[in-house]
Amino acid sequence: MSEENQFDILIIGAGPGGYLAAIRASQLGFKTALIEKDKYLGGTCLNVGCIPSKALLHSTEQYHFASHLADAHGICFKELSIDVGKLMERKCAVVNQLRKGVEHLVKKGKINLIKGKASFNADGSVRVKGSEERLVKAKHTIVATGSRSTELPFLPFDGKTIVSSDEAIAFDCVPKRLAVVGAGAIGLEMGSVWARLGAKVDVVEFLPAVAPTFDSEISRLAERIFRKQGLNFHLGTKVTGWEKKGKAAVLKAEREGKELTIEADKILVAVGRQPYTEGLGLDAVGVDLDERKRIVTDAHFRTSVKGIYAIGDVINGPMLAHKAEEDGVACVELIAGKAGHVNYDIIPNVVYTEPEIASVGLSEQAAKEKEIEYKVGKFALAANGRAIASDATDGMVKIIACAKSDRLLGIQLIARNGSELIAAAVAHMEYGGSAEDIARTVHAHPTLAEAIKEAALAVEGNAIHA
Repeated sequence: MSEENQFDILIIGAGPGGYLAAIRASQLGFKTALIEKDKYLGGTCLNVGCIPSKALLHSTEQYHFASHLADAHGICFKELSIDVGKLMERKCAVVNQLRKGVEHLVKKGKINLIKGKASFNADGSVRVKGSEERLVKAKHTIVATGSRSTELPFLPFDGKTIVSSDEAIAFDCVPKRLAVVGAGAIGLEMGSVWARLGAKVDVVEFLPAVAPTFDSEISRLAERIFRKQGLNFHLGTKVTGWEKKGKAAVLKAEREGKELTIEADKILVAVGRQPYTEGLGLDAVGVDLDERKRIVTDAHFRTSVKGIYAIGDVINGPMLAHKAEEDGVACVELIAGKAGHVNYDIIPNVVYTEPEIASVGLSEQAAKEKEIEYKVGKFALAANGRAIASDATDGMVKIIACAKSDRLLGIQLIARNGSELIAAAVAHMEYGGSAEDIARTVHAHPTLAEAIKEAALAVEGNAIHA
């Protein structure tokens, strides 16, 4: 094999995990190649996930303020309307700007970019089928192919009526009726986007709670808030199928033994994601998968085959872009003999609704299940000065701390800008901080962040403004 086709580190997949791994590998002096089958770099997150959805969430939040809240502030609008075409143009402009940024970083790092679909050969080499076929090999190969939307067998995607989030971020008009299957992050976010623009949104969730992975108290509060915003929830409800009705559809479901039908113009299936491991030739090279088709790795991201590693959504753990980023950097640093590490116990999780739901560490239920003695401190945003001044009083902060040591076990919150607020909580937990550490940290006044300080004070019953 020619020298130009041999590398120190080869990365399959240019999403958040893959391209960060490539940049770090280049920084450490490795001859690096990055393979991507799609037209653009950035993976699901940049192209059809995190970034475009946040652009739409922001735009529709502005519309919701103008149409529902501005009058109370003495701001009057006349003949307010929505131009979905321009809305999508702005979303695409945001995505394109960041695509160019990623391309620049890869080029600046002198990373060899190979376009095409990759698959392993039995000897560990990788065949890339693009405009031309190319055979490449590396001392270390990292699989970073990410994940795709989970399809239900009785609700197969057709891209028109039964859609995934890929299509839900690109509707050319506001659907009059939108049925959403799944009340997790994607379902709540996309449901919020289209509800703000006038769609009648019904969300069907098999579990008995909205945002079911979060603390149950936070989930109950989130449900009340989102119902006020116009989302209609059918919780503890099992979807059983659908049928065509003219140009629309009828979603079929069951709740407590009774049949439920929901008519919709679009049905968004948002029940999670599954690792993208098919077609990679992993069986040919001998890489082990678990029962969920995830690649099995050890603590250093090594697979069952020497020289092959895996990161991000294709391995165990939360399917989050920031988790994949940290995996990628740590994996490359470990290959380089450095102390790469990811603390999986304190990876923040966020739902980017308004208000945002965010958490890190244990919920109260998880602490009970682990039989940990704990204390709880809570603070409602309704008593926060900045929240009152900003029409952001819907929400609360909840802190779970060890009853014996006061060490922070988890922080759960629902608040405007919760995705930003949770960063301070993560920082305190990273160094093993206590509730008292937060309580004695000076917070600027007036800020929403003071709610975290007050919740920390409340752990010992000392909240000032409760």
